Amino acid sequence: MESFLETNLSPEILEGIKKLGFEKPTPIQAETIPVLINNRTDVIGLAQTGTGKTAAFGLPAIELTDSNLLQVQTLILCPTRELCLQITRDLENFAYYVKDLNIAAVYGGANIVAQIQQLKRGCHIVVGTPGRVIDLIKRKALNLASVERVILDEADEMLNMGFIEDIDTILAATPAQKQIWLFSATMPPEIARISQKYMKNPIEIAVGRKNTGAENVQHEYYLVHAKDKYAALKRICDMNPDIYGIIFCRTRQETKEIAENLINDGYNADALHGDLSQAQRDQVMLRFRTHHLQLLVATDVAARGIDVENITHIINYSLPDDPEVYIHRSGRTGRAGRSGISISIIHSKEQGKLRTIENMLKKNILRKPVPTGKQICEKQLFNLIDKVEKVTVIPEVAPYLEVIYKKLQWLDRDELIQHFVSVEFNRFLEYYKNAPDLNIYKESTSKSTPYKKEKTQNSRNLDQQPARSGKKGYAKLKINIGKNHGLKPTKLIGIINDRTRNRDIHFGKIEIDDKFTIFEVSQNHLEEVANALNGITFSGINVYAESLKKK
Repeated sequence: MESFLETNLSPEILEGIKKLGFEKPTPIQAETIPVLINNRTDVIGLAQTGTGKTAAFGLPAIELTDSNLLQVQTLILCPTRELCLQITRDLENFAYYVKDLNIAAVYGGANIVAQIQQLKRGCHIVVGTPGRVIDLIKRKALNLASVERVILDEADEMLNMGFIEDIDTILAATPAQKQIWLFSATMPPEIARISQKYMKNPIEIAVGRKNTGAENVQHEYYLVHAKDKYAALKRICDMNPDIYGIIFCRTRQETKEIAENLINDGYNADALHGDLSQAQRDQVMLRFRTHHLQLLVATDVAARGIDVENITHIINYSLPDDPEVYIHRSGRTGRAGRSGISISIIHSKEQGKLRTIENMLKKNILRKPVPTGKQICEKQLFNLIDKVEKVTVIPEVAPYLEVIYKKLQWLDRDELIQHFVSVEFNRFLEYYKNAPDLNIYKESTSKSTPYKKEKTQNSRNLDQQPARSGKKGYAKLKINIGKNHGLKPTKLIGIINDRTRNRDIHFGKIEIDDKFTIFEVSQNHLEEVANALNGITFSGINVYAESLKKK
């Protein structure tokens, strides 16, 4: 499909598309729009981030809406406030020339009274987060009896965030005869289960290979000890002075800490996480979108809905447990024909995850050496010189030049250049003087390991890792939550990471029963982990941890 004219969209919608500068549909749009417009069927749409999924379902939703009937005809569910607002803005732009079409955004963290008033005035399309939609249904402010289609956007993330019960509740409030359009960047088994439960013979539309990354994204990783991850992050940022990227962390606490440390160390960074108010979140995103913010530190949940062009780097400060999430992250760079870089900072225990990601990507992840202090200083110096050479000299500086010449006339040419460079450059020279080597020199389990170094007496200690032979050095803990409470191994480890903020804890075998869990943890971290778990609440249960001593 070479043009939107071939989609049979109405002239008003085509005019709105033209106003936005859209000419040729993206692959997911070309495949999906005709199916959704011409067939009353359920559809599963699979495509990576940045491929135009919102227009793929948004344009047909507008086309199929009868603006003469002032009732909710389309409900769009999405996982986050940011994505809710973005979808709403996009739909309003698409429908710019469509008369009398009302679109409402309903989401938590905003005044519910104002949202209720907007719904009472009448609307045709509602975009909402599950929690707020349920709240409005219970208040009888949102009537879904006339809904003809329900759209689940970022379905995989809604499942990860535990919205499956909310989706049950919402769908129960909609008519039995309706369409369900499910759109997702990844295809975990849970999506298949949703389709079996809620959808009738859905048509699956997948653009490109499933679970693969963008072709123009280069994938790299740096291997360091866990304690050196932040130092490595700073060196990566310093080695890329024009970086414009997102740094992904595992937990909101880690997000806060990394962002605060970067800010305190003089980097142009800020955090995006669930503890921010909507006003704070909007301010952070405005600064990032307008390039007044260079580094955005975020969790996967908080970053859902971020659609920003020209991102140069994605940095995985913490690798996700699900390799599909890695692909989703990396898809935020390398868009619109541009190149991008996806970087992972890992320690030796995480190399197995890289192998899984490589298999899914069907490409190697290149190991890179952590830059040395000398390399960073050279990079920063020449970047400064390039800026000076290319800066535009404005006429307003002319009145000050005579005084400046007199002030600096005692310096010859070479001395002047040295003074000038030192003003900006001295802090890098001082900071990286005698900077240690952060690399781990050992064989990687990743397919691509081009960076090796001969071991020396000074580097042997870098390879020393805690022993993990069988159960030696491990102790067992028992906790009173299990499968019946929704506990999974990744969730358990995530809770412990979040509570302890310690990434050096080793785990052995994890056995999750219906009502309890027994797992192995490194002996020297036993008390720390037990204290972290005792007293927390999980699925309404007060958790207690019990040490199972060997008899």
